[in-house]
Amino acid sequence: MIQVEDLVFQYPKNEIPTLRGLSFDIREGEVFGFLGPSGAGKSTAQKVLYKTLGTYQGRVQVNGKELCDWDNTYFEKIGVGFELPNHYLKLTGRENLELFATFYTNGKKRAMEELFEMVDLRDAMDQPVEAYSKGMKMRLNFLRAIQHDPDILFFDEPTSGLDPVNAQKIRQHILDLRDAGKTIFVTTHSMHTADELCDRVAFIVEGKLQATDSPGHLKSQYGQEAIRVELKNGDTNDFPLSGLGVNEAFLSFIKQGEVKHIRTMEASLEEVFIEITGKSLQS
Repeated sequence: MIQVEDLVFQYPKNEIPTLRGLSFDIREGEVFGFLGPSGAGKSTAQKVLYKTLGTYQGRVQVNGKELCDWDNTYFEKIGVGFELPNHYLKLTGRENLELFATFYTNGKKRAMEELFEMVDLRDAMDQPVEAYSKGMKMRLNFLRAIQHDPDILFFDEPTSGLDPVNAQKIRQHILDLRDAGKTIFVTTHSMHTADELCDRVAFIVEGKLQATDSPGHLKSQYGQEAIRVELKNGDTNDFPLSGLGVNEAFLSFIKQGEVKHIRTMEASLEEVFIEITGKSLQS
């Protein structure tokens, strides 16, 4: 769906490019993630792709067509969930969505009540947005991105400012959108968000991509194919996954006391990121 080759972008007042030769593709019907610390170039890459930043170098194709050749019909095809919610505060939630719906041919394809129910905002849909919490504004932001039923969605830190329950709901909604065939580009510095959402991730540091692969393959490649068993008496031991069911040492160990935890020893996505890039996601 999206092909990017040697993408370079430099802000006018910067001495060096923010994006330094990015090449990646995003397949139709997948969630693709840029994972990196603040300032790595994640949001800039998205802004190029949803056409708020021009004058880039390189090639960008969307659905087989050069990005620069798309006219305003491109904006019918995409939806954007910004990192920072930007609403008309004096208008109600309903009025905000109704206003933005007028920008699109399919803006009112779904009933307002259904949309607000999705993110537990139905009771607040007729309240002015200035009375919303940040988390409520973020959920309204999500609705604004999807209400015209676009084929491609861009989400920048989609769970920022959300409590754990609502963050999980938004992640599930994004997975449901993927299962419905949408192509989704997520940027985040949250390892948990990337690990749960993304079919593939690309590590970006200082405007360059360091690795691109599925989270599962990366964690397996840089971790150990083993488990760590901890008993309630405090004893721990590690055992290889291969042949675990007939491993006499493992069977003997778990008979020594009640088992407290059994954990796989694959690396976390954040550990893989640090291993590959030498950088922390929080830097």
